[in-house]
Amino acid sequence: MTDIEIPLVPDRNRRYRFFEMLPGLLSWSILALPFILTLINPLLAVIFVIDYLLIWFVKALALDVRAVQGYRYLTLHQKLPWNDMLRDLDNQQAQAAAPKWHATNVARLATRQGVVKSGDVIHAVIIATWNESREVLEPTIQAVIDSHYDTQKMILMIAYEQRGGPEVQARAEQLIQDYKGKFKYAVANKHIDQPGEIIGKGGNITAAGRNLQKYLAEQKIDPAKVIVTTLDSDNRPHPYYFSSVSYLYCLTEEPKYVSYQPIPMYTNNIWDAPAPMRVIATGNSFWMTIQGLRTHMLRNFSAHAQTMDALIDTDFWSVRTVVEDGHQFWRTYFRFEGKHQVYPVFLPIYQDAVLSTNYLKTLKAQFIQIRRWAWGASDVAFVAEKGFFSKNKVPKRDLLFKFLRLLEGHVTWAVAPLILAFSAFVPILLNPNSFAANQLPVIVSRIQTVALAGIFVTLFFSWKTLPPKPKRYKAHRSFFMVIQWVYLPFTTIAFSSFAAINSQTRLIFGRYLGKFDLTDKAVVTEGNKKKL
Repeated sequence: MTDIEIPLVPDRNRRYRFFEMLPGLLSWSILALPFILTLINPLLAVIFVIDYLLIWFVKALALDVRAVQGYRYLTLHQKLPWNDMLRDLDNQQAQAAAPKWHATNVARLATRQGVVKSGDVIHAVIIATWNESREVLEPTIQAVIDSHYDTQKMILMIAYEQRGGPEVQARAEQLIQDYKGKFKYAVANKHIDQPGEIIGKGGNITAAGRNLQKYLAEQKIDPAKVIVTTLDSDNRPHPYYFSSVSYLYCLTEEPKYVSYQPIPMYTNNIWDAPAPMRVIATGNSFWMTIQGLRTHMLRNFSAHAQTMDALIDTDFWSVRTVVEDGHQFWRTYFRFEGKHQVYPVFLPIYQDAVLSTNYLKTLKAQFIQIRRWAWGASDVAFVAEKGFFSKNKVPKRDLLFKFLRLLEGHVTWAVAPLILAFSAFVPILLNPNSFAANQLPVIVSRIQTVALAGIFVTLFFSWKTLPPKPKRYKAHRSFFMVIQWVYLPFTTIAFSSFAAINSQTRLIFGRYLGKFDLTDKAVVTEGNKKKL
């Protein structure tokens, strides 16, 4: 059985360190390439820049098409009668007013043996909290209760940290006391820091998962029929989320080898967040909607679900990384020798955009959040070590393509915005007498002008996914929701690109992120006051 733990820092050999450094080395090399090519021959730099831009132009068109498709899927799936469809699966007869694929699913299920009935499925919800206020946590619990699903078939766990102090413990226990009657079982679970753990979410939800395992054993509940969803304190699932996951679970022949990934939508407080944060939040929602259609690229992110027996076999989540969500895909992939997939759930989990108590703190918190996400580049070394240099039965062709996509994704994250924005000016800066260098900014400008048409797709997505405007805002706030997109070049470079470069450069020099930096997500109260 392949060891799926991240090596402790003292145990990382030179080979492991090389692969940790690889994303950063490639990113800095690509950023230097326009300068190097210009010094060799300006025409080489011109060809490189134009080719790179044209590749991204085609990719942008494809992403715009995917975004429109993804929005249609989101809209359709939010209108489906999921509970009626679940009953059809149990009765093996399609009666619900649903798309044709539902009848096909029912017919296929009728040919299988040992199908789990939806009524036998139990959902466990782990809500991780550090020091968030009741105003943040309570709406998340209420969203779970308001689901169009029988909450008496649900288990609620509020996972809190001992280091948060007595106030955090009292808040978690009071919330459980207030709402435990709504659920099959509800408990506040204390996590005590353990040796070898970094300070982060992974240790917290893993401690909750282990206590959930004990409860299921005591109650003689089959962990294979328990689906565990992890939520951050501000995550509010769509009312049909649990029904939809149950539907997918019942259709899956071997659900142990599957993760279920809903679409994160950062819209809870989108009207309250500053304009740059609104642009980033919408861009993140936009990107995750696209990823839902690219199943070969889909990974666990933020809120996600897995069966309890799979979690037991992976010893729950990693306690050695700040990106325990995305890393969980690789843990499961290697534990089951490559037999693992992520199924998209085209229903939103509504989340908060970054918002702190003042503008500067909000900007800083946003950068830190994206830097933490970009720390997923650390998985490059993990995948290389476990996949190529450890004994395993993972299909090597599949592993190679997954590894290359992982590496390319993180390098592109870091370099693409900078190359697209500034590389056209490098040849003329270093060689102002070159005709090709002088023509390059003109050519690039014209291509970029055509590519800007894609912004209308983003505007459409942004506008259609906006929640209703709070009464405290006047009509002109809607106008700002449109013109905010002038910030897009700034946010893409200053937050996305620089955050990825920061993470990758830290990996080059071994300056590891040793703790999970909590993202500020303040709640705006009726008096327009912000409360974390």
